Amino acid sequence: MEQETGNNKARLKAAVVNLDKKEELYKAYMPFLHHGGLFLPTRSNFRLGQTLSLMLNLMDEPEKILVQAHVVWITPERAHGQRAAGIGVQFTEEHASLRDKIERYLSGQLDSERPTYTF
Repeated sequence: MEQETGNNKARLKAAVVNLDKKEELYKAYMPFLHHGGLFLPTRSNFRLGQTLSLMLNLMDEPEKILVQAHVVWITPERAHGQRAAGIGVQFTEEHASLRDKIERYLSGQLDSERPTYTF
C-alpha cells in the first residue's frame, strides 16, 4: 500500500492493490459486506470509517479499477488465531458492481471451506 502520513497519523491517500491470482482474490474478498469488500493485509494504522481510494489490479482486467471504500474491519497485529494484520474495506454504493465482477471470477469457490484472511 502506498500511503502519505501527516500530523502523526497515517492517512491513506491512495493504495495500489494487486489481486491478479484467484487464490489471493479468494482470501481477500469479503462477500458478507453489503456492497462487497476486500481485506488488505497491512501493519499501518487506520480508523474505522476512514475513506480510501484504491487502484485495483484485478485478475485479467485490461485496466486498473479506481474504487472508493470505507474501513469497516481492523485486525490488529498479534490477533487471536494468528490472523493476518490488516483492514477490511467496504466498497461504496457507486462501486457495488465490482462485487458482481469479483464473484464472477470466484464462481464456484465462494462456498469453499478454505480459510480466508477474515474467516
